[in-house]
Amino acid sequence: MVDEKNKPTIAQTVTHLSAGEVWAQCLEIIRDNINYQKYKSWFHPIKPVALNDKTLTIQVPSQFWYEWLEEHYYTIMRSTITKILGQGARFEYSIVFEKTEQENHELSVRMPQRSTPPTSHTTTQQVISGRGYDASYATDTIQNPFVIPGIRKNHIEPNLNENYVFNHFIEGDCNRLARSAAIAIADNPGKNSFNPFFIYGGVGLGKTHLVQSIGNKIRQDYGDEFSILYISSDQFTNEFVHAIRNNRARDFSMFYRNIDVLIVDDIQFFSGKEKTQEEFFHIFNALHQEGKQIILTSDRAPKDVPDIEERLISRFNWGLSADLQMPDYETRYAILEKKSFENGIEFDVSIFEFIAHNFKSSIRDLQGAIIKLLATASLQKIDNIDLPMAKRILKDLIKETKKHISIEDIQRLVCDYFGIDSNKVREKTRKQEIVEARQIAMYLSKTMTKSSLKTIGLHFGGRDHSTVIHAITSVENRLDTSPKFQQIIRDIQQRIELASM
Repeated sequence: MVDEKNKPTIAQTVTHLSAGEVWAQCLEIIRDNINYQKYKSWFHPIKPVALNDKTLTIQVPSQFWYEWLEEHYYTIMRSTITKILGQGARFEYSIVFEKTEQENHELSVRMPQRSTPPTSHTTTQQVISGRGYDASYATDTIQNPFVIPGIRKNHIEPNLNENYVFNHFIEGDCNRLARSAAIAIADNPGKNSFNPFFIYGGVGLGKTHLVQSIGNKIRQDYGDEFSILYISSDQFTNEFVHAIRNNRARDFSMFYRNIDVLIVDDIQFFSGKEKTQEEFFHIFNALHQEGKQIILTSDRAPKDVPDIEERLISRFNWGLSADLQMPDYETRYAILEKKSFENGIEFDVSIFEFIAHNFKSSIRDLQGAIIKLLATASLQKIDNIDLPMAKRILKDLIKETKKHISIEDIQRLVCDYFGIDSNKVREKTRKQEIVEARQIAMYLSKTMTKSSLKTIGLHFGGRDHSTVIHAITSVENRLDTSPKFQQIIRDIQQRIELASM
């Protein structure tokens, strides 16, 4: 039987391996933890160069490539090389820059190392996720009777991406309220009326970018005055389970109560996890009572998150809830311009227009499109990408066929929005809420399908085309005078567009 205690770690068995063999082991781990297409695009072209003690040098095709890996895959690369070579292991990058057609010049760039939790020479310390969760039992006399023995507020690694800043977050009608509130919170954390700050919206609309921008601005303006922690709801749950398993639940709770700015991403994944919700409820109360800032994100509004305790939902609504919507054409165009400018590459206006028109569902899709163009230009050493070439490069990313939206689909989605039976809009009733839903459905049937006025009328109980014209005119008049009504129409259009994908 193998003694598990004395079983050698992976790091203890690789001292004889070459750079290629170590990199091959790294690739096995990375391949199992990310999407295959991303693995093939970003990791397959990398070449191992040298292994010196615990430093593995790898060659990447360009400066852009290096920056992309650092921004998006730092965590998994760092944890992987540590698993293979042990603590203190790291990567160095060899980046090839062309000086002339005959000569290449290599510049070796070290991957920036992040700070690690402080250690104590007089105590035994347990670290959870490398963020300074100190469950040690100190020998010093505790003067404050309210301090729990063994819990000390150490330096906390905030887990923030330094590239997520307000200057890189393009403002538009789709996010203006959320962005303005975020800046106000960063200027005065914990001492504002936006506590908690709850941001919600679909995938890829910039929730993570915005909340991390708050953390980064607080760090920039206040230094170490505030302890900041960004964590996903899944990480929070996993750490809580680990703490229970090791009889450290009390220490876990006290660690989080010491945070000055707590940012929890994707709170909807607390759904159905009763113990996690209960623990977070108590941490939330403690932080809020002490005037510490709480920032949360979700893919839906607080009231729509399923299987969450009512008392938590109530507290989520104590501060400000702000939604992020799909960006309009102008905002999408501005994002593309900014991204290309930051990478020092100019594209023709027609390319920006093409991408902005064809990538509508999320900011992440927009960035993915521009990154694919930048990567292609870098790898193939193309100085100028024209529109036909851009279309060829991006054709696999564009959803060329959409589900056909029918008048019946529009009727159903409009009625779902207002919470009424879709059959009602086809009946001869003059109830105000039914009339409003019917007029909106007629208007959207005209603007979002190719159906004639006569055809639309037939789908609404055999009404004639003059009734349809009256409905369309009524909606257009309200759109000209009521911002609230404009928002209702945008929300319904968004649901219809999502249903067509």
